Order: sequence, then structure tokens, then C-alpha cells
Amino acid sequence: MVEKTLHQLKWAMFALFLIILIGTIGFYFLGHDWTVLDALYMTIISITTTGFKEVRPLSDIGKIFTIFIIVFGVGTIAYSGGRGVQLLIETQIIGRRRMSKKVGELKNHYIVCGFGRMGKYICEELKQSKVPFVVIEQEEAKVETLKEMDYLFIQGNATIDETLMRAGIERAKGLVAVLTNDAENVFASLSAKVLNPKVFIVARAVQEETESKLKKAGADRVVKPYEIGGTRMANLLLRPGVVEFIDVIALGKGFDLTLEEIMVSPDSILIGKTLAESPVRKDLNIMIVAIFRKDGKFIYNPQSSATIQPGDRLIAIGEASKLPKLNQLCLGEVEVIG
Repeated sequence: MVEKTLHQLKWAMFALFLIILIGTIGFYFLGHDWTVLDALYMTIISITTTGFKEVRPLSDIGKIFTIFIIVFGVGTIAYSGGRGVQLLIETQIIGRRRMSKKVGELKNHYIVCGFGRMGKYICEELKQSKVPFVVIEQEEAKVETLKEMDYLFIQGNATIDETLMRAGIERAKGLVAVLTNDAENVFASLSAKVLNPKVFIVARAVQEETESKLKKAGADRVVKPYEIGGTRMANLLLRPGVVEFIDVIALGKGFDLTLEEIMVSPDSILIGKTLAESPVRKDLNIMIVAIFRKDGKFIYNPQSSATIQPGDRLIAIGEASKLPKLNQLCLGEVEVIG
């Protein structure tokens, strides 16, 4: 549909160019002592129906020629304008359909509600981690930025059920609420939890008293930026080495090391094996610093005799290139390490 309209618009523009060329040549030869600029001027004011006075009086043949130029010129301009508007509308409609189709195909993805300063950082981290995500944003200026960055997005209000459904909340793995104010984050968390009780929600709270409201609304974790920022600044003063180490592990600054949480599926070949028997340390050189059991038990610095069980969440530190291999082992996608 767009290709056909674009083809029609190209031919219309070519026809308009041809009319201007014919008009310029015609006026040049029909007039008396007319310059090329005079002829071009007459052609333009004729096809645009501007109504300015002729450069010089026209003969009868010149008047008849002018009538034809006006009729064909105005018709071509009207046709070109119509095709241009049609192309714009079709591009917008098809673009939205393609976006909706891509979002509709997402599963186990993340939804970012709000594309402010914090939302941008979150999207960058998700993109770097190569996980699927979609952004919900209402402001037109921010939507244009999302288009430029080629992010999947839904334009709308994240506190409304319909918008969350369009973002695939029923299939989503997690949602982060970083909207403009705490009230919107509360409503977005509540709506998301009602639509998908299993979705993991992280919400931002600026006001101290909002934390309890967000948790009641369904947020699994609440982040208070001022509190985190203050704690980090204090630690930089008191324990700069610790903060630098955390940055290396969590952010990968300067080293090929990263911290990852990996779920052990029931199909994994690691189930029933101890950490010593598994290839985690000896082949992948990955350290398991903690294990979250399915029953809620937390094991810090597990011993080599600790057995891997289905549903375990392994907190691992290792090379960024090796952690995906451990993830494949935990998912049961590979049987041996090559």
C-alpha cells in the first residue's frame, strides 16, 4: 500500500516538473523579449493561482496556453498533495501496526513505564543485557526520542489497563514503574499486578511514605533514589575500594566480569550435582556466591558440597563471555561444555 502511494507520488512530482518545464519554455517563446526568469515566474504564478499581474501583456495564443498550464498545473499540485497526505497517513498507520505486531510477539519481556532520565538508563541496561522490553510513554517529545532510538514502545497512559494490555502485561516477566510522580507509579503497579499477579514489579518512590503504598499495590521491590544516592556517596567516602569493586562486578567497568542471577530449570543436567561435580568452577571459572532456594532459603557462599536443585536461583560472578554458557546449562539447552 505504501509502495503504491509512493510510486504515484513520484509520478505526480515528475508530472509537475514536466509542466513547469513546458510552461517555462512555452512562455519564453510565446512572449516578446521575455527572459527565462520571466517565463519561469509566469509558470509558477499560473499553476499556484497566485494572481499576480502578468510580466507583459499576453497574446490570445499566450492566454490559451496559460489556461492549459493553470488547469494541468493546479490538478497536478492537488493530486500530488493528496498523495503526499495519503503517504503520511499510511506510513503512520503501518508503522503503528508493525510496532503492535512486534510487541504482540514478545514473551517473558520487561515493561518500562516512563521514559524520563531514569527510564532511559533502565532501557540502556536492558538493551545491553539483550533482553526484550517495551516502553510505555505518553509525551509526544519522548515518543519521538523512542522512535529515533528504535525502541519498541506503546504510546499511552501506563496507569490504564488497556495500555498495559497492549504492552503485553499478561505475558511480561517484569515491570518497572518510573513515571513522573509516586501516585502514577502506585496506580501502574496496582493495575499491572491485577492483570498479571505473577509479574515482578520494581517501582520508584520519591516520598518516604509512598513505599508502603507501592508494596500494598503489588510492587515486589521499591527503589528510593535519594536513599540509594545518599548511601552510595557515604560509602564512597568511607569505603571507596568496596564501591569500586561493586562497580567492577555489577557494571563491568574496566574488566570482563559481571554479576548474574540464573534460574535452574527442571530440565537442567546440573540438578542433583554438587558445585564441585558441576563444570561451573572447573570449566567455566565461575563463582557461585549465593543460592536462593525455591522454598525461600538463602545460602551465602555455598560450600562445594552444596547440591543444585530445580528452581534454584544462582548468584554467579564470572567472565561475561562464560555466563551465557552457564545459563544454557541451567536451562538444559546444552549437555556438555565445549
